[in-house]
Amino acid sequence: MPKPAVKTKEVPACERILGFSEVTCGYTQEEAILEASRCLQCKDPKCIPGCPVGINIKQFIKQVTQKDFAGAYYTIREKNNFPCICGRVCPAEYQCRKACVLTKKDSPFASADSINIHFIERFVGDFGMKNGLKVNIIPDEKISGHKVAVVGSGPAGLCCAGELARLGVKVTVFEALHKNGGVLRYGIPPFRMPRDILDFEINYLKSLGVEILPNFIVGKTNDLADLFKEGFSAVFLGLGAGVPSFLGIAGENLCNVYSANEFLTRVNLMSAYEFPKAHTPVNIGKHILVVGGGNTAMDAARCALRLQKMNNIEPDTTIVYRRTEVEMPARRLEIEHAKEEGVKFKMLVSPQEFKGDDSGFVKVLKSLECKLGQPDASGRRRPVAIEGSDFEIECDLAIIAIGLKANQVLTSVTPEIKTDKYSDVIVNPQTMETSMRGVFAGGDIVGGEGTVIEAMGMAKKAALAIKDYLYQLPIK
Repeated sequence: MPKPAVKTKEVPACERILGFSEVTCGYTQEEAILEASRCLQCKDPKCIPGCPVGINIKQFIKQVTQKDFAGAYYTIREKNNFPCICGRVCPAEYQCRKACVLTKKDSPFASADSINIHFIERFVGDFGMKNGLKVNIIPDEKISGHKVAVVGSGPAGLCCAGELARLGVKVTVFEALHKNGGVLRYGIPPFRMPRDILDFEINYLKSLGVEILPNFIVGKTNDLADLFKEGFSAVFLGLGAGVPSFLGIAGENLCNVYSANEFLTRVNLMSAYEFPKAHTPVNIGKHILVVGGGNTAMDAARCALRLQKMNNIEPDTTIVYRRTEVEMPARRLEIEHAKEEGVKFKMLVSPQEFKGDDSGFVKVLKSLECKLGQPDASGRRRPVAIEGSDFEIECDLAIIAIGLKANQVLTSVTPEIKTDKYSDVIVNPQTMETSMRGVFAGGDIVGGEGTVIEAMGMAKKAALAIKDYLYQLPIK
């Protein structure tokens, strides 16, 4: 039997719901070494191909057992530009940890015995941050005179920028919002991604020479043709997926029905939880429903419950989901945290209609009970509404968290870039180049909603292709 996993300390639920401070405390040095010592150092480690960016997990874990934390940091940095971020938000239980040999057979996600690779990575990343460790720039003289534009400062854009900057390429990142970080800042709450950690990783890129220009909408402020005229040799599109999906039921236009995108942007980017110190308010209700089962739904519910508590409202926040908890795509850790904090769960619920009062404010969600049918294209069993099982759920605020679609601000004015039926950008899967020469893309704008590390995996592939592309061009 393997040694039991080392659990990370967490702020007690009764304390953490009083604010937005980080929930998970992370490993101490002793805990990181103890957890790393559980690794079997497999001859053919499956965890490495389980990582979308191919970190040499076996090596950095061994270095931790040897107390070579700097060496472990540099091993991670060879493949991952943001260990402090990924150690906190990576859905490791579906990726590297699931591939761990200690995961139980046929488990849909990592089991309790699987090595806590993400927590060890977080410890190593934080060690590098606290000790000022830096990766040296090794200029590639063949391309170091080129300029590359990156559109979007989310995980894909920042990763591509970092990969190219380390080669000596002059990179400028154009960000539509007034603050950088993309979904890392507007989508993920501070209790999962502390802002000082995010700022550290972004400032690290700036120290490599990356320039980030906020309030710049490519497709409005300038278009791609303008960027090429200004001397950029190539462009990477890391636009993300910023257009919310809705249920398509009656009553979604009632007051106090939010998209998760708007709700989380107000709370996280605009700091509504600090209102009136911060200037952006957000409505909050006594009976809040969050529709969805992914990480965004968990984030929205946990933020809403905190806002209820901070406004002296007895917390009553409920997630409604069409399937069961087993089919929920959210991280297991986030589901556990939500439950600990008092978020309620209503499973097998199919929303049918929002009903409001005479003033136009939502008051009730009419629903049907569901049962699970045959698996659909996602491999999960399809929810089937049960006729005649009508019931109502009281709510004076609802948040729709069922996914995001591609933002078409740029692609709608750039006919040279082909998109699919979902408006996602079509790329060559080997090079990530779009149908427009010299323009590459990665992240959610290509494959639809994915994880931070998946976006980075695409960005790294694109950066390698951009390097090869620049080799063919004269320096401007």
